[in-house]
Amino acid sequence: MQDADGIITLPGARELLLQLPAELWTIATSCTRSLAEVRLRAAGLPVPERIVTSTDVTLGKPHPEPFVKAAAKLGFTASECVVVEDVPAGIRAGKAAGARVIAFRTTVEEAELWRAGADFILNNCTDVGVAHNSGGLTLILNGTLVEN
Repeated sequence: MQDADGIITLPGARELLLQLPAELWTIATSCTRSLAEVRLRAAGLPVPERIVTSTDVTLGKPHPEPFVKAAAKLGFTASECVVVEDVPAGIRAGKAAGARVIAFRTTVEEAELWRAGADFILNNCTDVGVAHNSGGLTLILNGTLVEN
């Protein structure tokens, strides 16, 4: 809890989160809420109100429960959501929940991300943009609009 050394922010993460309405995003993490908050603050990122942590689930990733619960906290089904992950267990959990999954090449080899079922693979958050429209939000990945 006291050790925030070495915590870094993925390029573009803060800017991406600030583009999103607070009620439309959350985090599903395998750590406790207090640890998640410490790490998010150390990284200079906003702390979502409706976070899902290890204490909120019975089965963690790669089980879909964390993402199903996170979507429900936002008032959606997981199939209406996009999961952003960087490890195979998280990708599998997102896909098992029915979500589309964006994977980042920040932790494991790209081939592992594809094998886990990622729908999109990007470098980091700088490759993701958001367009606000009357129907909600549209993602822009590497400069290309992604339709629902």
